[in-house]
Amino acid sequence: MESVRVAPAPAAAAAALAEQKLKLIEQKTESLPPAAAAAKAPASACKWAMKKKLVGGDAGYVLEDVPHLTDYLPELPTYPNPLQDNPAYSVVKQYFVNTDDTVTQKIVVHKTSARGTHFRRAGPRQRVYFQSDEVNAAIVTCGGLCPGLNTVIRELVCGLYDMYGITSVVGIEGGYKGFYSRNTVTLTPKSVNDIHKRGGTILGTSRGGHDTAKIVDSLQDRGINQVYIIGGDGTQQGASVIYEEVRRRGLKCAVVGVPKTIDNDIAVIDKSFGFDTAVEEAQRAINAAHVEAESAENGIGVVKLMGRNSGFIAMYATLASRDVDCCLIPESPFYLEGKGGLLEFIQKRLKDSGHMVIVVAEGAGQDLIAQSMNFVDTQDASGNKLLLDVGLWLSQKIKDHFKKKTNFPITLKYIDPTYMIRAVRSNASDNVYCTLLAHSALHGAMAGYTGYTVAPVNGRHAYIPFYRITEKQNKVVITDRMWARVLCSTNQPCFLSHEDVENMKHDDDERHHLQNTQLLDSSPAKCSPDCNGSAAVV
Repeated sequence: MESVRVAPAPAAAAAALAEQKLKLIEQKTESLPPAAAAAKAPASACKWAMKKKLVGGDAGYVLEDVPHLTDYLPELPTYPNPLQDNPAYSVVKQYFVNTDDTVTQKIVVHKTSARGTHFRRAGPRQRVYFQSDEVNAAIVTCGGLCPGLNTVIRELVCGLYDMYGITSVVGIEGGYKGFYSRNTVTLTPKSVNDIHKRGGTILGTSRGGHDTAKIVDSLQDRGINQVYIIGGDGTQQGASVIYEEVRRRGLKCAVVGVPKTIDNDIAVIDKSFGFDTAVEEAQRAINAAHVEAESAENGIGVVKLMGRNSGFIAMYATLASRDVDCCLIPESPFYLEGKGGLLEFIQKRLKDSGHMVIVVAEGAGQDLIAQSMNFVDTQDASGNKLLLDVGLWLSQKIKDHFKKKTNFPITLKYIDPTYMIRAVRSNASDNVYCTLLAHSALHGAMAGYTGYTVAPVNGRHAYIPFYRITEKQNKVVITDRMWARVLCSTNQPCFLSHEDVENMKHDDDERHHLQNTQLLDSSPAKCSPDCNGSAAVV
């Protein structure tokens, strides 16, 4: 981590800063983010990589701010926000978000707690940095399918047209590679009017295909100055590298991310769009498995749900169903054989109730499968580990086990609805959520913010720096109460020893302590005394 000192401010400005008790800290490292190498970012972009804007205040307040076009184009003019003349907003009591409004990341605190990390609140600003007739906006969808993609596209297009009077909006077909290998498609409110009623994405999608130089060349050649990138954590890593290259070239182009993952595994944010729909659709498969299991002697229904590294869909679907007897997720290891193992639990549950439903996330038990098959890890075009089919493997292991049991016949049905779930249209809840995401995204771009993703944090939409959602994944914490609720609902064993649980709690405590230490180390309270009205990272 390189230490960077902010230039001393003039006396008047320094006094104003002191009065507000805010200090600006810039932290910069020379290493690229994880996706940069894969994205083939130019070496000259390194100097911009991983730049952080931190603003400190009283009582441990820290704002993790997002980049702004004026960070590298300081002379940009501003214009009145067209929303103030929009009839739809005439009844709104307060048109615009206060420039100092922030959203706290942590809302449960003790009386002695520091105020902690905050993010800039999303919403329209009084002044904008784009005139409506100068904007050429582009929208792209990347990665896997998810309910709600078309709704986000629709609301971005309609919001740009109806709220800001922007009439030049194009779609990039086929994911990242579409920037340099496909023609654009013109998007208008009329052309996107009914797309929210369909699953998938009208723009098409793909994995991989990220070539930073070619993508930014395409943005320049086409005169695109706002780009909205919809995708998961890998896509947002790519968007971060695009932003760095746009900044390096000094382009007036806002790069905005809209986080998308059906697994709900993006860090910091409350949830990702499509998740509610996925949980709702998963109920159909679980209900079918329950009917099959209940209708047969010693019937077993096995349902595999999406969840590569995080078991949120399986966990919430289990809680919503109440018909599930065992939920297996990637975060909670399990074993098959021996005392307290899964096979012993299945046999006991069949003896007690005569049937059983098992829900398993696709990423669960991968180590067990790999060991039994001597499998070597491989990856897809996005760099994701290719998973073995835990549903088929588990079903076969259960069948093999009970073949050895005399006078204990079973009937097992395996249901895999994963691709059916992600291809459906979004439900009402997700449609509303997608609308709010799209509107928050375009408000930020018009206000000159760039290099950010938009999502709710504790119920309030905020602008979050790319690095915060790409540095780690959100996972089920099996030492939290939500997982305990699942265990109470299913009455399954946790398949962990007391020592394992205590070790996990210890790891969680160490992780929280490390985060708090890093926060304090980077706060203004730790600035060197020779700042002269500015702050230096120490």
